[in-house]
Amino acid sequence: MITKELVERINELARKQKDGGLTEEEKTEQKSLRKIYLKNIRAQVIGTLESAGLKPRRESKTTCDCGCSAQGEADGCSCEGGQDHDHPDQDKLVH
Repeated sequence: MITKELVERINELARKQKDGGLTEEEKTEQKSLRKIYLKNIRAQVIGTLESAGLKPRRESKTTCDCGCSAQGEADGCSCEGGQDHDHPDQDKLVH
């Protein structure tokens, strides 16, 4: 759930990052909070689209654009190359 406190902390960390930088612990926290925020936004969008008659369809992809194996990864890619990114075609909407 997206709370006022969650958004405030994300914004606080973003301001601190812009002004002087974050510690490694704060970078980890920021990444985690952003994932929570995006997961909730995606759920809200999917819920809205489903209530409008559109149904999301999960596409099974064995490799992502970077070449890693991301099948079954709910939160996106976690490649060995240290990349951390979501897969843009992870959810497709169908009528």
